[in-house]
Amino acid sequence: MFYEGLALAVVAMGIVLLLISLKLLLRGGWIFGWLRGMLGLVLVGAALLFVLAAYDVFSYRQLLAEKSIATLSFERLGSQQYRALLVDGDGRERRFDLQGDQWQLDARIIKWPGIFASWGIKPGYRLDRISGRYYSLEKERSSERTVYALHDSKLGVDVWEWVQSSDELLPFVDAVYGSATFVPMDDGALFEVSLSHSGVIARPLNEKAQAAVARWR
Repeated sequence: MFYEGLALAVVAMGIVLLLISLKLLLRGGWIFGWLRGMLGLVLVGAALLFVLAAYDVFSYRQLLAEKSIATLSFERLGSQQYRALLVDGDGRERRFDLQGDQWQLDARIIKWPGIFASWGIKPGYRLDRISGRYYSLEKERSSERTVYALHDSKLGVDVWEWVQSSDELLPFVDAVYGSATFVPMDDGALFEVSLSHSGVIARPLNEKAQAAVARWR
């Protein structure tokens, strides 16, 4: 609920800016009209930026404790070719064709250290991308690589990147990357991906997945 509320607060600020800009743009009189018009257009742009930032914030989910964020199952299509079925925490299904021997799922995490943590504000997360990798370093360098984005920020408005690039100016919030260790793919293997405050964890859920992990180790 925190990230939904934060998104609504950002939208509210954008609406206030939009109303102010419309008031400036529609006001009569010619003196200073051009300046009012320019300021109004700047405020319209700022209002749009707030709305896009709110949309980006709304895409994050609150992390209360260790949480299952996805399941992944695999179907072999050919030599070092697999179709992955990803079911996220909201029950949405997506399919990806991955090349290689292993898979990795990455997530973006927003943390609130210091006083905000003491107020009970929890980290937020968003699935970022899924990728495949080869065991062989030679193939890793020369063969086809497959990486898929799981969520794109609209029109280049990426709050996570803003926070990460402005960490010195924003000491009250951290943007970090969470990645599960590369895990082997196998036909019929089923894995659960969980996220905790320490990072992303992949666990085998059936015998095929357990056997694949045992062979890899």
